[in-house]
Amino acid sequence: MRGRLCLIAGGLLLLTGCAEEAAPQSVGPAPKVVRLPASAAGGACQLVEYAAIEQAIGTRFEVAAASRHGKTDTCVLRGEAEARPELALSVTPTTADGSIFADEVVPSGGKTVKGLGKAAYRATTAPSKTVGSAIEVGWLSGKGRLVSLRFTFAAGEDRDKADALAPKMINLAKMLESNRL
Repeated sequence: MRGRLCLIAGGLLLLTGCAEEAAPQSVGPAPKVVRLPASAAGGACQLVEYAAIEQAIGTRFEVAAASRHGKTDTCVLRGEAEARPELALSVTPTTADGSIFADEVVPSGGKTVKGLGKAAYRATTAPSKTVGSAIEVGWLSGKGRLVSLRFTFAAGEDRDKADALAPKMINLAKMLESNRL
């Protein structure tokens, strides 16, 4: 009896191996990736658009994140895969005037920028071990806001690269000032 059971079990195993393979199930097209606008992040990101930034400074950003600390709204833009380059925008309401701005806000080594808000500067920083050089444009908007726009390069990029980007960053700042702030 035991022999017959083994023989039957062996036969069933052989038969299951001969069964037709199930036809693969049809898989629909790959899902479409939807790229949300930067404004979807809220906060200061509502003031920027990926395409306008790419056109102004030549760098494509794909991810936006907004934050609020006290009365300051910020927006950080990055590529999808890398942390740098990075573009950061911060906007804070202020009652400061041009002289307070010049005395308290403009960093050491900052250069005056004409034709942007009530007062403006640009400054570059040298690279560190973890990040590349950076260019910052700061201004006192015509609507009582202190605004900072900072582009930070990936590690290894030198200060000359930041200086070369300065005119494009100033033009982007002027566009933001005229359109939104």
